[in-house]
Amino acid sequence: MPALSTGSGSDTGLYELLAALPAQLQPHVDSQEDLTFLWEMFGEKSLHSLVKIHEKLHYYEKQNPVPFLHGAVALADDLAEELQSKPSNSEIRELLKLLSKPNVKALLSVHDSVAQKNYGPVLPPMPDDIDEEEDSVKIIRLVKNREPLGATIKKDEQTGAIIVARIMRGGAADRSGLIHVGDELREVNGIPVEDKRPEEIIQILAQSQGAITFKIIPSIKEETPSKEGKMFIKALFDYDPNEDKAIPCKEAGLSFKRGDILQIMSQDDATWWQAKHEGDANPRAGLIPSKHFQERRLALRRPEILIQPLKVSNRKSSIDAVCATAGFRRSFRLSRKDKKTNKSMYECKKSDQYDTADVPTYEEVTPYRRQTNDKYRLVVLVGPVGVGLNELKRKLLISDTQHYGVTVPHTTRARRSQESDGVEYIFISKHLFETDVQNNKFIEYGEYKNNYYGTSIDSVRSVIAKNKVCLLDVQPHTVKHLRTLEFKPYVIFIKPPSIERLRVTRKNAKIISSRDDHTAAKPFTEEDFQEMIKSAQIMESQYGHLFDKTIVNDDLTVAFNELKTTFDKLETDAHWVPVSWLHS
Repeated sequence: MPALSTGSGSDTGLYELLAALPAQLQPHVDSQEDLTFLWEMFGEKSLHSLVKIHEKLHYYEKQNPVPFLHGAVALADDLAEELQSKPSNSEIRELLKLLSKPNVKALLSVHDSVAQKNYGPVLPPMPDDIDEEEDSVKIIRLVKNREPLGATIKKDEQTGAIIVARIMRGGAADRSGLIHVGDELREVNGIPVEDKRPEEIIQILAQSQGAITFKIIPSIKEETPSKEGKMFIKALFDYDPNEDKAIPCKEAGLSFKRGDILQIMSQDDATWWQAKHEGDANPRAGLIPSKHFQERRLALRRPEILIQPLKVSNRKSSIDAVCATAGFRRSFRLSRKDKKTNKSMYECKKSDQYDTADVPTYEEVTPYRRQTNDKYRLVVLVGPVGVGLNELKRKLLISDTQHYGVTVPHTTRARRSQESDGVEYIFISKHLFETDVQNNKFIEYGEYKNNYYGTSIDSVRSVIAKNKVCLLDVQPHTVKHLRTLEFKPYVIFIKPPSIERLRVTRKNAKIISSRDDHTAAKPFTEEDFQEMIKSAQIMESQYGHLFDKTIVNDDLTVAFNELKTTFDKLETDAHWVPVSWLHS
């Protein structure tokens, strides 16, 4: 369904335009008399005052001012009556004279009309002899300005009538209150439209200038008063209405990117919601596919999409090596070539986002700012092997050991002489480890050389209980299971730069062939770079909707500073989080 458009343009400072006009016109004016007239006219102080008032009103219109009172006329009358009963003096006489002036009364009357939004004329009563079978016709006159009208039309398949199909919330038609869904359009600027296609009507509107007159037969159906939407959603996918064949009107569509926050203005249509970008000063809404409709479309496409397994190298970079600092140990991550099992076992409380996590559409969100007594949010770092996750974690921990903490992994292998229980690892029996697996106590676990390794839920809780920010490094498929009210995780994706930059920045870096054996480090190979890039692309494609922040680790110092700034803002600024985290 095409959109009724009323043109576009850009704002220009009217005062500056008028002030510069005489000088610009001077070469084209023949007589000195005409030039003097222009200078006098555009230099008139009253004209300048009017223009300044216009610009002030235009500024305050954007601020959406709210009137302090709606009955200034009545208040002025009451004041005058009260003053007349008081002993007369010069100030009272001056105020009474001022309140009695016609221009002041007119100004107060206009104020009340604007405050009460009483813009329409008082219509005469309906005649008694009206033919009840005759359709009631309404003539509407709207001034064409810089914005679209904010309505879509369609042709009734049975009657052939042109019907208003949708009113976009906040648009010109909606604000006028004169056009409604279901109204039948008969004429546009005196041109009958009964036998025309919607596209032809749009062409008529495009050629129209100034005021546009519509002849409409009002819909019998009564509309419920519209309320501005208070629901906010986070988009989990990119959307371009120009590429959507299903949208009823591409011009009325709202484009957005993954991660954008949208305010839902209407859900009256089960297939097409009306929304606008959060914080957008433009009140007009646009069409977006509804959650149910988008999930259904993605589900239908899903058999065509082959989910590729995530290949991870069996070698670790030297910048991901274990740090010898007491209390620091990298999160549990087993390579796929080395592991027998590498699983995520944290079963979270069921919620809508978990049920539909594999069909990312929208997530209802609300602003959240950490309060002084709140626990710190869990910070989850995700990225391909070799990208530098653990070096960034190490730099963060060293920067403030009292503020940041990391989990201690569990293992069933024997403790070595130089190791302390609870420092490098928490050493437990194989039977106890398997019991904990059955009881879903591990976020991730796996088996390597007949020994189990795992990161437990309690190890995360232990760090948070010490009033520290827990830095957790996990595989991306685990992230959705950590998104709970308890942890409120903030997920940061550490992304590698281009392969050309990797060849330069990792030229002298080393990688180690396993996580638990002291094997010689080897230089990065071209295969390692390609695998890192490919792994990052797959992570971003499949799990990018779960990431709150992406940092490219091109230069370690720059990436660390960006990470540190992100952490500081996380503790002070408001961030959008799932509604379920605050209302569970």
